[in-house]
Amino acid sequence: MMAKSKNNVVTHGLSGLIGDLLVFRQRANKTIVADRPRPFSKPPTVVQLDIQNRFKKAAQYAKNAILDPLMKAAYQAVARLGQSAFNRAFKDYQLAPEFYEDVNFSTYTGAIGDEISVSVIDDFRVNEVKVQIMNPDDSLLEEGDAVQSLNGLDWIYTCTAVNADVSGSKIIFTAIDLPGNRTVLEKVIL
Repeated sequence: MMAKSKNNVVTHGLSGLIGDLLVFRQRANKTIVADRPRPFSKPPTVVQLDIQNRFKKAAQYAKNAILDPLMKAAYQAVARLGQSAFNRAFKDYQLAPEFYEDVNFSTYTGAIGDEISVSVIDDFRVNEVKVQIMNPDDSLLEEGDAVQSLNGLDWIYTCTAVNADVSGSKIIFTAIDLPGNRTVLEKVIL
């Protein structure tokens, strides 16, 4: 159970444990009142242990991220009211990049210099997009890094090898954000 106190002279600015029943917290200039947390009586499940482990890793990432003044400022700039740079970095660790739209193969003919573009979004920032082009027999034809376009959404890969058999080739995109979360998209050219 949780309650919020607004403009209450008695509870304004109050925080901490009162007796052994209530906990007062301050968030976004509001006083929040909640029951005292109780320890769990049964051992955690495998899923709960996985969540706890991810939580610990997210906290460690956020702690290290805000040690860098530039990163702290960047996270704080996108934080909502009542959210700290630490909270924002913690959230960033939890969310992987997403491919926004379908891949644009329209200019890919298999020639050197052809471009392939893909749209990627992240809750904070996409750090890099890697591209692999596989032959129809699943052997690697080429790989490299895509370059972010000026719109900040599209990533463009410029081909460096001749692909004599474009039909059936597979393109694998790997988007990586600052915390290192990876999302993979595979597309087969028909």
